[in-house]
Amino acid sequence: MSQHGVGPRAVTRSVAFLTAGVFAVPALAGCGSEDPSGKPLAGQDIQPAPRDRIADGGTLRWAVDSVPDTLNTFQSDADATTTRVAQAVLPSMFRMDASGRPERNPDYLESAKVVDTEPKQVVLYKLNQQAVWSDGREIGAADFAAQWRALSGKDTAYWTARNAGYDRIQKIERGDNALEVRVTFSRPYADWRSLFSPLYPKDVMGTPDSFNDGARKKLKVTAGPFTVKKADREEGKITLTRNARWWGEPAKLSEIVLRTVPRDKRAAELAAGTLDLAEIDPSAARRITVAARPHSSGSPLMGPGADRSAADSLESWAVANGSDEDAADEETVARKKLRRATAAYARQQQALSGFEVRKSLEPAYTQLALNGAEGPLTDERVRRAVARALDRKELAQAVLKPLGLPAVPVGSHLALSGQAHYADNSGALGDQDTEEAQALLADAGWVRGGPVKEQKKKEKEKAAGPEGGKADDSGDSGDSGEDNKAHHGPDPAGHLAQDGRQYKPQGGAPGAYAPKGTAAPANQEGAPLAKNGKPLTLRFVLPSGPGSQTLRTVADRISRMLERVGIGTEISKVSDESYFKDHIASGQYDLALYSWPATAYPATDARPVYAKPVPAADGSLNVEQNYTRVGTDQVDQLFDEAVATLDEGESRSLIRKADSRIWAAAGSIPLFQRPQLLAARKNLVNTGAFGFGTPVYEDMGFLKKGAKPASGPSAKGSAAP
Repeated sequence: MSQHGVGPRAVTRSVAFLTAGVFAVPALAGCGSEDPSGKPLAGQDIQPAPRDRIADGGTLRWAVDSVPDTLNTFQSDADATTTRVAQAVLPSMFRMDASGRPERNPDYLESAKVVDTEPKQVVLYKLNQQAVWSDGREIGAADFAAQWRALSGKDTAYWTARNAGYDRIQKIERGDNALEVRVTFSRPYADWRSLFSPLYPKDVMGTPDSFNDGARKKLKVTAGPFTVKKADREEGKITLTRNARWWGEPAKLSEIVLRTVPRDKRAAELAAGTLDLAEIDPSAARRITVAARPHSSGSPLMGPGADRSAADSLESWAVANGSDEDAADEETVARKKLRRATAAYARQQQALSGFEVRKSLEPAYTQLALNGAEGPLTDERVRRAVARALDRKELAQAVLKPLGLPAVPVGSHLALSGQAHYADNSGALGDQDTEEAQALLADAGWVRGGPVKEQKKKEKEKAAGPEGGKADDSGDSGDSGEDNKAHHGPDPAGHLAQDGRQYKPQGGAPGAYAPKGTAAPANQEGAPLAKNGKPLTLRFVLPSGPGSQTLRTVADRISRMLERVGIGTEISKVSDESYFKDHIASGQYDLALYSWPATAYPATDARPVYAKPVPAADGSLNVEQNYTRVGTDQVDQLFDEAVATLDEGESRSLIRKADSRIWAAAGSIPLFQRPQLLAARKNLVNTGAFGFGTPVYEDMGFLKKGAKPASGPSAKGSAAP
């Protein structure tokens, strides 16, 4: 899959798609006896093994996308590797279980609970008495207080990317002893478990200078099973080594080396024996699965010359042995080159037979974003028509079924199946229905066969970003529907009952809200939709990099689905570097595909993603992270209520209502959970495709000679993609 995803906690929630004592989830309030959250669609695939079967020592060589610019997860340029390092070397009061729900981390917490609600909410943390920083100092209230002050937002000298939750804290103080920390909130905060994960030492958080620069290139003081030995950006690797002061189960591995390896180079690096673990794309997964089969050095449909037919081979032989000496020499050289490439490929396949593919679903989903700020999509009837034209199940099957993963469309913007806040609220908008989509478009004034004015050729070519590269497709969709900006339908939130279900307005059709009797004109299927002399054509912006092939395949299917209801698309492929910054974030698109990570704390983390944009002092529009520019006051209010209630059942109910209204507004359409594919050495255990769960770094390692992994659904390699 393409790595074009957005991580709200990288900016206001943490990092893109990283998976990031026990917390019990009470029964759901107000939603009947059946919990709609369900179960994760796919479990972990990590080759589990008990610790006594794992060898002591060894180095795990793990491919990453980059060595980060900072090791401080609370800074704006933190990335997925920043979080991976933090998980291995820093305390987290809560971590994610296999269902994407927060659970107490017993290595750091004996308990954590709300002990008072009046007059203020007070949370009491009781720390593990063995928990110490790598310099020998006990973890305590001073560390909690320093992190609160740094992230509260009150001191602008701290270059923080987010302060959500910390801005609600009134004070932090020591409890009855050094192991207790009392946190008093100025306002109730439902997502208090999201705080202090990770927790940095006061040495990092204590002053603006130490926060801004002290943890960018190194972490001198840590408190996890590993510590940072060296971060070398020139060599592109970070080395983690055992923490001698770690009080928990000792790390089985001696070192973990995180090394930057481009995704299209990972199969070759695995074959060369320089990697043990790497996230891979579907084509590499197919290679590894084929290589693992008995007596297999490849496949006739894979590798150099795989696309050559028998006729091609016969023609090549004939040319090489023909009377045209120049052509024969050239063909002979080409045949020798192909034989060498084939032999090299076979050697790689042999080496890859020592690996297996471990697969699950990422805690992230791919969505279709609809820019509601300008053009035809300012009219919510057109946005709903786009949504009703999509067969989301078909799109999920196209991506996930070939990989042997559950192909179930995502039913929520705010959680994924198995998470506490999940419920399938897509019914607030409605399933695929061509007639309803056409009725919506007709009601919005778009009709087939309408007159289309001649558009003057644009002398200025479309730029593909700051580099000024040309888009792949000609034409400019910027003119489409500009006169439609002020033509709005009714507020979608007004058409939802309190339980989030859709109802039929007077004379309307479910999901369409078009007047009764409105129908698409018949017998004009081949004519384009037009309005005021302009065709209904939407600019569909996509990344052009090699890792984005899946997105482009999905986009092609979406374009065909839209064409059936009369909506045209202009595919514009732009560089990976400019895709998000210059197009999505700046609003230079009509349709786009990108991903959001799941979160256990949607009341906090998802609010900036769906908040109603508001005008800034300089006249610009402050969209926070709502890159579709579609929002409502009702959704904002539901988020505010959800984050302020300490009744967990009520908070979940409010989040689900908010999700129903987000569906109805049709600013973004969740499609499918992203596949998670990792290549792992066969004797490497307790690591791989973690799904929702936070990795347990101290349990990773290599099996002892002759030892077998545990039995179970995740104890074997994945089936062929």
